[in-house]
Amino acid sequence: MNIEGKNQVVEAIKNDKTINKLFVDKNFATRRDDVISLAKQYKLKIEFVPKKTLDSMSKTSHHQGYIAETIDFVYSSLDDILNTQSTPFVVLLDGIEDPHNLGAIIRTCECAGVDGIIIPKNRACQVNETVVRTSAGAVSNMKIARVTNLKDAIDYLKEKGLWIYVAETGGEQLYKQNLTGPIGIVVGSEGKGVKQSIRSYCDGVVTLPLKGSVNSLNASVATAIVVYEIVRQRDFKN
Repeated sequence: MNIEGKNQVVEAIKNDKTINKLFVDKNFATRRDDVISLAKQYKLKIEFVPKKTLDSMSKTSHHQGYIAETIDFVYSSLDDILNTQSTPFVVLLDGIEDPHNLGAIIRTCECAGVDGIIIPKNRACQVNETVVRTSAGAVSNMKIARVTNLKDAIDYLKEKGLWIYVAETGGEQLYKQNLTGPIGIVVGSEGKGVKQSIRSYCDGVVTLPLKGSVNSLNASVATAIVVYEIVRQRDFKN
């Protein structure tokens, strides 16, 4: 997997991602460049190439003169996520297919201090170049677990003491629910939402009040609102 763009490459270097080689626009070789200096500090192999070479390598068209060739993204286990702190806060994604939404969700969760994100292995977007770019490098700091069965993952989280809530219409208003304990929030896909089999397996449903004529929000936007309400309640409690 390649990581493209200045900020994304810097985050990958600082967070010890395994970088096989850093490709840099050869026009940057003779100027003072923070990315090159950082790469040299970490003793990375640097290859200066023509911009057209980077253009042909790029899958996002936003390389900004830097492409880091890395090993595939290393996913975490559920225990890696749960061992982060005594009051875990996780986000589970049920069938998010748009890499831009996944990247935006990762960015929000990292900023909010979420301990980890759980995604299905099948019928859902995985971490790829577009996700890395959209996350603005946040993917380097976020534990992401990939599971075969989301229902089994929920069962395991419950055994570990987490309360699992679905963020969707038809439930208790978000702002009236106590969300300060160990918690997992399930967010569904843009078109289908959370599967009924998953929804019925959870402890409850939290719903955002919608005042307009449109009856749903973009998945990444809805996730951000729910996540920061949990942060607000936790901060107020403390």
